[in-house]
Amino acid sequence: MPAAVQETVRRLVDLSPVLTELGERFAAAGFEAHLVGGSVRDALLSAGAGIDQVPGDLDVTTDARPEQVLDLLRGWARSTWNTGIAFGTVGAEIGGARVEITTFRADRYDRESRNPEVAWGDSLLDDLVRRDFTVNAMAVSLGPDRTVTDPFGGLGDLLARRLRTPGTAEESFADDPLRMLRAVRFVAQLGLTPADDVVAAMTALSGELARITPERVQAELSKTLLQDSPRAALELFVATGLADVVLPELSALRMEIDEHHQHKDVYTHSLTVLDQAIELEKADPGSGSPDLVLRLAALLHDIGKPATRRHEPRGRVSFHHHEVVGAKLVRKRLQALKYSKEIVEQVARLTFLHLRFHGYGRGEWTDSAVRRYVTDAGDLLPRLHKLVRSDSTTRNKRRAAALAATYDSLEERITVLAAQEDLARVRPDLDGNAIMEILGVGPGPEVGAAWRFLKDLRLERGPLDPDDAEAALRAWWAERTG
Repeated sequence: MPAAVQETVRRLVDLSPVLTELGERFAAAGFEAHLVGGSVRDALLSAGAGIDQVPGDLDVTTDARPEQVLDLLRGWARSTWNTGIAFGTVGAEIGGARVEITTFRADRYDRESRNPEVAWGDSLLDDLVRRDFTVNAMAVSLGPDRTVTDPFGGLGDLLARRLRTPGTAEESFADDPLRMLRAVRFVAQLGLTPADDVVAAMTALSGELARITPERVQAELSKTLLQDSPRAALELFVATGLADVVLPELSALRMEIDEHHQHKDVYTHSLTVLDQAIELEKADPGSGSPDLVLRLAALLHDIGKPATRRHEPRGRVSFHHHEVVGAKLVRKRLQALKYSKEIVEQVARLTFLHLRFHGYGRGEWTDSAVRRYVTDAGDLLPRLHKLVRSDSTTRNKRRAAALAATYDSLEERITVLAAQEDLARVRPDLDGNAIMEILGVGPGPEVGAAWRFLKDLRLERGPLDPDDAEAALRAWWAERTG
């Protein structure tokens, strides 16, 4: 590692009071302590960006055993936790910083799960060689010498934006298949390009990903999607066959021809929709970027197309009701990946609604149809706006402009109606108590049916005064019970 880089890393460590004191305490007790892994990688990236600090949580490795680490932290750390102590990790909050301190490890894997047989290592090199990628296999001593250790060329790989493993990629991924998904994430997060042997190993061992729990797969997929530019990472995810194992609906889109014949396939279209949704999300200061729900919906909104493809006369292809089928597939897949119920339902709902706008034509919708669009979307309306706009990927500039202008007109109508009515909270003009009093019934399914009738009437005709609402309710009830 060049002397100038070593000096930069040492200086960043010196600027951290927590790391400085931690190093002094461990050295006084006769133990080694090294800043390691992502902490060193991110410190180097920050230095390159002119930021003089070690960002994020701090990862430290040591030859001290966990119980010795706890002794050294006692009375100094604000708090400690030992949820990872079986794997040699002690967590602590020190001086406002979160620190994870892990004993040197030289684990062995059974190749049937990703759970290692935990074994303490005898040296820093033992610990670094077991790490996932060379850019995470660098360390800086917290002792007085501040020695920088980079046995596998991690700095060179970081500068070259290259992703390699310390040992052979096949051995690394066979030990822990989750590392293949981490490779995908690092393409998006760090802009790294996997070496040829890494891609080959990911392709050959993609089936091993089935050993990984859905929760961990979901966590890595979400982290990838939440990066600024996840497209290249997702392309790697699909190209290596990893998606076939955990998200096969995405891979299946490669075989489907988009009905507008403007894209190579629906897969490419979906990635473009994701790109455009991210742009709209970033441009909206009130959207809460990054937005996992919007990004999942943008990526998966067309996964119902393979099951609904039909060849029509004159060489056309149709995908009738793919939004209905897609919503069901989204719900099933995201549940399998252990996403929260809220996320599952929101993404499925956006998938179901993403085609609704195409019935708007040139503004032929009645006010009732506009109310239903808003009511059916509910709190998802801002996301639905972005998804629908992103779904226009035509290269025909005139058509793209026309679609954008038409959606502009719909949003304007929504704004006008919203100013006149509380569209976000459309309710019947009579509440449940009034319904029971007018109809002379007690609580039960009849009240629910009457409530739904009045809500539909409210959507169709807009706000009614109580007398008109009561007259309509009595007429409906007379027909129902007559």
